Amino acid sequence: MTIALDKSIDTILATRKLFIKLIENLSIEQLNKVPEGFNNNIIWNFAHVVITQQIICYKLSGLPLKIDEKYLPLYSKGTKPEGFADENEVAFFKQQAIKLMDELVADLGQNLFRNFKPYTTSFNVELTNIDDAVKFITMHEGLHLGYAMALKRVVSK
Repeated sequence: MTIALDKSIDTILATRKLFIKLIENLSIEQLNKVPEGFNNNIIWNFAHVVITQQIICYKLSGLPLKIDEKYLPLYSKGTKPEGFADENEVAFFKQQAIKLMDELVADLGQNLFRNFKPYTTSFNVELTNIDDAVKFITMHEGLHLGYAMALKRVVSK
């Protein structure tokens, strides 16, 4: 891996750890609450970044996802909270957030992402290879952490 890619991975891991810390002391009701004026909730934002990393890195490379595809219709781009995420689902995503990044690092070391299919994001950013994808994920996860921080302020009142 390049130094820039290593730095992006470090940034994603730091962001995910901050996200986990953000949700640690919130009740399951607070995590699931969609406040007035918002389209989603804290747990949706957290699960969404985990799912999006899998789609962008693995699916666009023609590789199987390392997370159950049953979560895609719940947390992919364009979705919104439809149900109630229970404590088990929250714990699952907290565990997966770090585990899947460790697996991504190992898979990058194995050069598994050779067949990356170019993709233009909704931000109109063209991803042409796995390095572009990881750099984009850095920004995407920071954006959703920011949303979750704003949501926390509202649901904690």
